[in-house]
Amino acid sequence: MKLPGARTGAFLKKITSYFQFRKLKLRVLSEKALYYLQTSDASYFLIFSILVGLGGGFGAILFRWLIMQVRNLFFVRGETVLGFMGQYYVIVLPAIGGLIVGLLVFFFAKEAKGHGVPEVMRSVLVGGGKIRPRVAVVKALASSVCIGSGGSVGREGPIIQIGSSLGSAIGQLFRLTEEKTKTLVACGAAAGIAATFNSPLGGIFFALEVILREYGLRNFSSVVMSSVTATVISRHFLGNQPAFQIPPFEIYQISDFLYYLVFAIITSFFAWLFIKVLYKSEDLFNKVRLPDYVKPVMGGLFVGIIGFYFPQIFGVGYEVIEAAAKGELLLWLVITLVFLKIVATSLTLGSGGSGGIFAPSLYIGALLGEAFGLIVSKVIPGTEIPPGAFALVGMASVFAATSQAPISAILLLFEMTGNYKILPPLMITCVLSAILVRWWSKYSIYTLKLVRRGIDVERYQYGNLMESITVSQAMITDVITVNQTDTVRKVGLKIKETNHRGFPVMTGDGLLAGMVTRTDINKALAEGSGEAEISTVMSRDLIVCYPNESLKTAMHKIASRNIGRIPVVERDNESRLIGILTRKSLINAYNRALEFKKTYSDSKPA
Repeated sequence: MKLPGARTGAFLKKITSYFQFRKLKLRVLSEKALYYLQTSDASYFLIFSILVGLGGGFGAILFRWLIMQVRNLFFVRGETVLGFMGQYYVIVLPAIGGLIVGLLVFFFAKEAKGHGVPEVMRSVLVGGGKIRPRVAVVKALASSVCIGSGGSVGREGPIIQIGSSLGSAIGQLFRLTEEKTKTLVACGAAAGIAATFNSPLGGIFFALEVILREYGLRNFSSVVMSSVTATVISRHFLGNQPAFQIPPFEIYQISDFLYYLVFAIITSFFAWLFIKVLYKSEDLFNKVRLPDYVKPVMGGLFVGIIGFYFPQIFGVGYEVIEAAAKGELLLWLVITLVFLKIVATSLTLGSGGSGGIFAPSLYIGALLGEAFGLIVSKVIPGTEIPPGAFALVGMASVFAATSQAPISAILLLFEMTGNYKILPPLMITCVLSAILVRWWSKYSIYTLKLVRRGIDVERYQYGNLMESITVSQAMITDVITVNQTDTVRKVGLKIKETNHRGFPVMTGDGLLAGMVTRTDINKALAEGSGEAEISTVMSRDLIVCYPNESLKTAMHKIASRNIGRIPVVERDNESRLIGILTRKSLINAYNRALEFKKTYSDSKPA
């Protein structure tokens, strides 16, 4: 007979064993579920895309609310607190906001500085899709303060970075593969754009065209789900109206297209000017010997001075955009605001503020459009194109040129206005302006920031590694050569000593004359031509490559002749040998680049 204490102990032991078993079973199930989620096919991965879309939609709504609260705090309550300054109180508001932004960015997340999209692109290109979760919080706070206090920036870049941070966080939480995490980053960007502008198509193509820089079904379906989900959330809480309430316009006659062609040239110039001034401002502030968290105060003070005389440059400026599209502004004011907006935005971001360049691009384009329309109507009486039509097209044209994303610009403006009749001139101006700026500036307003940080988008694009490495990085410069007067036997001994499979053949003046291989030597020796000059057996019909060519191009040249080495020469003088590229050196360069990218990605903070 068991004692009561023994029975109680046995019972407790059974209970403990039961819960330990349940705990073990739960852990096994959770590990299996996690593994299943990590390795699931595209249909299950869409669940994550929907989660990112939900987060991006609600994040955009919360961010807009936050901006409104901060704006009321600065411009309504600030007027009371700073009442002793009279009407001059608006000058110091952006400076106070700049100090708050500077401290937030400097001490909590330096990635929150600037316009956001380049940081998202960097994470996709070289960071494996990893973005620190705190970036979303710091970016939301810093950008809402910057915009709400009068900083001349937009809210779209921050929303893109917030949504992308959420996508990255989900990918890291569930330990998804690098490719899937990068896709979720793009999903977050699409959700942010879609929720902000009520533009699901614009969000989709912005994510593919700008963030991922590629189109594919594996990315497309996920990005679509996020964008549509965010749009549903936005429409439920904010309504289903276009982002801009603008009267309808249409093309009246074919000759109208000539005006749009001229206008495309004008918008491309101002887009290029905007890029140049923005980064020139950044360079100037980098030279200022002050702590980074103080520089936004300087930029804010300059913006405050401009805003005192022209308050239209404060904040996002959607009211000014709508007024320009309706043709309600005076010509002199419109022209003045174009230049002042470029300067004010450049001061805000160049000094270290936080906000987007999307809205400023729309602002500049809308004002350029109204100015162009007013001038045309005065110079050419009887012109039936209203200035608002040019304003609409200008919005998309400047954005297409600065971002080098014409498809996104066309779809965004179409969805934001709901006017399909404007599509033909919209497509012409967007494509032409993007092409022109591409001629003048190799990089967009986003990718230029990456290049200035030492990250060339073309070099570090995943999936195009062979295109990102140049021949100069892989070639052998310490080349063993032979003279064209050397005998076949002498060159054969040299091949045997060095164990090389061939040499470049040079003239007495040090110019490239041909190539000779082990096969050529063995054939000549078998025919009894050992004492013949090497020039009689060498190959003169050479395929060469240049130092600035990609390895992919050089590899195709090597494969076309099935050869093991190819001389590297100067482009302007193909007789001047500067190196040699072999199959082995090509593979070694590829492996080095692959290892570098892996190391660079792993070293970035999660």
